[in-house]
Amino acid sequence: MKNIKVIVATHKEYKMPKDKLYLPLHVGAKGKQDLGYTKDDTKKNISEKNPFFCELTGLYWAWKNLDADYIGLVHYRRHLTLNKVKTKDQNKKFEQVLTLKQADKLFNKTDIILPSKRNYYIENLYNHYKHTMYIEPLDETRKILEEKYPKYLKEFDRLHKRKSAHMFNMFIMKKEVLDGYCSWLFDILFELEKRVDTTNYTDFHKRFYGRVSELLLDVYINTNNLKYQEVKFMDMDNINWWKKGTSFLKAKFFGKKYEKSF
Repeated sequence: MKNIKVIVATHKEYKMPKDKLYLPLHVGAKGKQDLGYTKDDTKKNISEKNPFFCELTGLYWAWKNLDADYIGLVHYRRHLTLNKVKTKDQNKKFEQVLTLKQADKLFNKTDIILPSKRNYYIENLYNHYKHTMYIEPLDETRKILEEKYPKYLKEFDRLHKRKSAHMFNMFIMKKEVLDGYCSWLFDILFELEKRVDTTNYTDFHKRFYGRVSELLLDVYINTNNLKYQEVKFMDMDNINWWKKGTSFLKAKFFGKKYEKSF
């Protein structure tokens, strides 16, 4: 059996998968009450950046500190699965999360496991970001790529055409692939920290680092022609799709940006 470890990023107590594949990780743990999980403020870490980097403080911790041949990231309320999940019963959902045995088999044919793409249908990825968030961080990211990593510009500019992407910062990667991706990603994000003035941003909009990184994942994978295997993803909480859809339309047609996660 391959040595595969997937962190479950969480900031609160929550039901966790029992399979040996998973390691619950308290992200943003620095200065917070102990939840009984492994904490992201140990060893090499950027735990203090969690109010802005969100789950990426967990990714950084896993990248720097986990001893595994394959490393991944999922969320306490969103998981990977091989099943087409229709039930609203959370306990039954947890019975269907991706297992170590299943991941081991998938990695016989690939170095990366990703959730299936999310489609936005009526607008491209750049416009969706522009309508729902402040666009300045994404535009500044392009400038950083132009200066430091110009070979990625062509794929980055395809955000103006593509309407689907592998979202949520969820994946499992062979360690060598993760090393390359995280070295590139965090170099960009740390540079972005120096350049974007967030004075007038709400706390919600100051969390743009995680949102920018969602769009950078495919930029990295496609530019480097990396092969991957898609699996399904599922929300552990039931989603209010009417509220989510209404907010999406308000953002697109009336310029009302998101003010919370859905």
